[in-house]
Amino acid sequence: MDLTKKTVHYTQEGKTVFDRFYLDEDYNVPEQKEAVQRIVYSSAKLKTEDVRPVENYVKVTGKAYYKILYMTQGETTLSVLEGKIPFEEMIYAENDGEETFFIRNERTEFTVSVVHSRKLTLRVAAEMELGRERMRDEELTTDAESDFPVYKKRQKMNVSELKISKKDTYRIKEEIVLPGTKESIGQILFFDISGRKAEIRPGQDELLIRGEAEVFCMYLSPEEKVEWIEQSVPYEGRIPCEGAEEDMICQIRQSLEDPIVDIRQDGDGEMRALGIEATLSMKMNVYSEVETEILKDMYSLDRECVLEKKEGIYEEMLMYNQAKCKIAERLTLPELKEDVLQIIHSEGSIQAESERYTEEGVEIEGILHISFLYLRADDEQPYGSWTGMIPFSYLVEYPNLPKNVSASPAYHVEQLAVTLAGSEAVEVKAVLTFDIFLKKLISASMITNVSERQFDTDASLKRPGWGRGSLPPRSAHRYPSWKRRARADLTAWRCSAHICFGAGRVNHWKSIWITGSLPMPGSLRYCPTAWMPQASHRSLSAIKPPSRSNGSQWKR
Repeated sequence: MDLTKKTVHYTQEGKTVFDRFYLDEDYNVPEQKEAVQRIVYSSAKLKTEDVRPVENYVKVTGKAYYKILYMTQGETTLSVLEGKIPFEEMIYAENDGEETFFIRNERTEFTVSVVHSRKLTLRVAAEMELGRERMRDEELTTDAESDFPVYKKRQKMNVSELKISKKDTYRIKEEIVLPGTKESIGQILFFDISGRKAEIRPGQDELLIRGEAEVFCMYLSPEEKVEWIEQSVPYEGRIPCEGAEEDMICQIRQSLEDPIVDIRQDGDGEMRALGIEATLSMKMNVYSEVETEILKDMYSLDRECVLEKKEGIYEEMLMYNQAKCKIAERLTLPELKEDVLQIIHSEGSIQAESERYTEEGVEIEGILHISFLYLRADDEQPYGSWTGMIPFSYLVEYPNLPKNVSASPAYHVEQLAVTLAGSEAVEVKAVLTFDIFLKKLISASMITNVSERQFDTDASLKRPGWGRGSLPPRSAHRYPSWKRRARADLTAWRCSAHICFGAGRVNHWKSIWITGSLPMPGSLRYCPTAWMPQASHRSLSAIKPPSRSNGSQWKR
């Protein structure tokens, strides 16, 4: 007997590992740079270059890139310091060598202390959420072919099948032209490019990309006047992805890396344009939802089918959604009383504290970290900065959430606005986006092999449910008055029947009980252990088998 099988690929995610580490460095201000009087604003971002398992550890290597905006000593002018700190972190994570690791989320806190005008102490506190996954293959048995009649029972299943798993990049190249109210650009002091809205969807053999990048740039004019511009820059494009189709589902983790801002000429030949470049790095899994029928059971009236089974684990897609959490908070900041004239630039990052699965859905708790650069009323110290946090809790609704599910959320700040709300308060409005990929693990007993053999009559008589009573001789089938007729589907019930045993004119009626779970299609007029004459029987065709809740049924 030949079985028809289908191989299903999927990813099985393991337990997430959290890690926190610190990078410390003493920094000497280069001779060509002005001495430091006061730190105005600073930021640092991690760029992971390699994630590799080493025995029971995961080795993560990369660099922390930082920027420091400061007031120069002796003058009320701004200057900037840039650099990078390499890191190599060993994270304990037991593995069997078949798992791959990746960075799910990361966040940094960067502090700068002035030792003296030519020396700084740098400290980076980095948080990493390390994900793990393994590629799994499971077989679905969908059908069987044989040389003799076979009755089969099938069951419908919805499974998620991994079609594409890869890493890729998309290079963003855009341009900003300064409005007429802004001065021309002489020197770039400080810039920041962060990803905002991003939509990636599959097309035919490609991925369609559309999003926005939030660009902030502070610069000096040719007359050394400080100016700044903040603008959202839309972008769109496509990258090849062989095998992708429009109805597939993408699970993508993305990060914006290697930002570059350079000075360019506008259409009039003046330095009034900014070239924007960045790399959108993506780790993607592309799935398709497959509805199929699996072969659950089978039997034959001609031969005994011996089934070999095993338990298989599969994934069912429950939901894919971009959940948006809106935050609106008024912060009273007495330390900034009558000190803030204008908020120039703000940044935000998410620190997820917990993910809880409840009957109502997935509850996410965390902290929104905020920092902003502002303009002061003091001409001697015209710039300042503030750092704080806002806790949040958000429920991704999914009523009657089943057990044994995983959400694998990825999150980022989609919108952030910090505005003045009086002399000593600010209003924070933010939109946090959670990419929820809700999957359920399901187990199913799968037929792996079928062997066949002749019926063992003696063994059949000893089985419960075949009947009790006087049986005819095996030679009874030779008499013309004995006929084989169709059988009934007797699944998990008990019934009685009057059956006539004998040959010729000698008849013996016997009342017997038929019990058990032997599936037999049609109406019972014959079974291997009881013969009955065609004209002398009580039909059991009216007896109906019990209904099955899963909708499966026996079919030939």
